[in-house]
Amino acid sequence: MRAETAAALASSGIDPASVVVAEDVGGGTYNTATRLTLADGRRLVLKVAPGAAGLAYEHDLLATEAEYYRLASGPLPSVVGAGSGFLLMTELPGTNWDVADVDRARLRGELGAIVARLHGVTGETFGYPQDPPHRTWASAFTAMTDAVLADALHYDVRLPRPAAEIAHLVRRHGPLLDLVTTPVLVHFDLWPGNILVDGEHVSGIIDAERAFWGDPVAEFVSLTLFRDLDQELVDAYRAAGGPAPFDPAAARRLALYRVYLDLIMLVEMVPRQDTDAGRAEFLAGHLAADLDAAQRAL
Repeated sequence: MRAETAAALASSGIDPASVVVAEDVGGGTYNTATRLTLADGRRLVLKVAPGAAGLAYEHDLLATEAEYYRLASGPLPSVVGAGSGFLLMTELPGTNWDVADVDRARLRGELGAIVARLHGVTGETFGYPQDPPHRTWASAFTAMTDAVLADALHYDVRLPRPAAEIAHLVRRHGPLLDLVTTPVLVHFDLWPGNILVDGEHVSGIIDAERAFWGDPVAEFVSLTLFRDLDQELVDAYRAAGGPAPFDPAAARRLALYRVYLDLIMLVEMVPRQDTDAGRAEFLAGHLAADLDAAQRAL
């Protein structure tokens, strides 16, 4: 057993000697995850933060994830222990949506209702929990985008538009962003790999370390990654009382949030030492198209 695993268990009140099986969990792109089976039958997952540098906002992410699980309501892991650089939680049943054979339309409806429930948590300020808070969403989102653009310059990432031009575009959307007055807890990483399916139901939402307090509309970027909104998801979300509006102003903001996620995915390739030229070209193409859409939304 790794020394860091034993230390995390002991800090969480669990005897490291009670672990009968420990196996690495693949599929993650940032933290290291280990599945632990205890002698009493409990199955836990331990996440440990990397030591290497990443993007500016990628600090204390496991503390953010723990906070998300403690605050949000839904099919989420329970926090067993958390500390400097680690998070220990219960394992949820199921397999990742992206590898499961599912009835997509029906499960998209179920997912919409789950997301509406997740969005029932509101706060007092905007931004990443691990960063300084902002009184307005426009201020928070501008700071978030500026940080990723600074990362792009730091890592010498080739963007399809100059960083200064992108920053200016975000600032021009300030009045539109100021329409958001209630901070909602947003997961912001709900792509199929972070949604678990067990049989015919959505059984879990995982990997909430990218969460922030912001516009619930932003959630629908990862929920519809590289494609348009689907009606099954929207209808179920609305029926369950989800707070995200789907009016013209929301559609305009969604275009801007797509730009933000495109930037993250493109820039993070460098500190993660991802040298896939095809992936970089694909992401840069989407970023260019989404920038054009955001420009038209003004």
